[in-house]
Amino acid sequence: MAGHSKWATTKRHKAAVDAKRGKLFSMVGKELTIAARDGGGDPEFNPRLRTCILKAKAANMPSDNIERAIKKGTGELEGAIIEELTYEGYAPGGVGLIVEVTTDNKNRSASEVRSSFTKHGGNLAGAGALAYNFQRKGQFLVSAEKTDEDALMELALDAGAEDVINNEDHFEIHCEIQEFDKVSQALAEKEIQPDSAELVYLPSNLVEVTDASTVRQVLRLVEVLDDLDDVKAVHANYDIADSLLSQSQD
Repeated sequence: MAGHSKWATTKRHKAAVDAKRGKLFSMVGKELTIAARDGGGDPEFNPRLRTCILKAKAANMPSDNIERAIKKGTGELEGAIIEELTYEGYAPGGVGLIVEVTTDNKNRSASEVRSSFTKHGGNLAGAGALAYNFQRKGQFLVSAEKTDEDALMELALDAGAEDVINNEDHFEIHCEIQEFDKVSQALAEKEIQPDSAELVYLPSNLVEVTDASTVRQVLRLVEVLDDLDDVKAVHANYDIADSLLSQSQD
């Protein structure tokens, strides 16, 4: 699992820092709207909204944009109906993918996701077909320059986290979904701003990929899906050796 986890989370950590601003603002705006719609517009009583606001501020999203997105969720401003959808499918080599989508047009999103799978050697599966390969967890990615391992370990575990992983340039914190807000608050109290704070699908059953050509196909499909405007995140259960990953990046 280490090979997968290190590469996947390092890529997500880099994406959190270097994300395309247009898509990032759009996706965070949708999340703010959904959080406000489902839990109200007061972050003090809406943990998900509080986390989304922190994410928006970390991305340097203008305050006016944040306020407008929240008001769309509470109904104070008109806006399109936004839905959260999950697609499951297989990449080449039998690798499982879970694709999270946030969209105002589910027909468009479904078409784009299906087309991406088809064009890049994968295929969609039915709902729930891959769920047993993943666990839904809270995940925080924190730059190593923001804290030291011992202090972060003590803080996170005291707040209910399950594990803290050192990935050299950043730390990865895992927790149960119900502990997510508690861990988030503990970090905020110590003024530690995560580069990413998300609910993710962590792989529990891995698929080893040893063929270089298949590795390139798998990573290409993940990249294509991740670039779709409506896609929030792509989760995969591949296990790829570092040497093959390096070759695929050349």
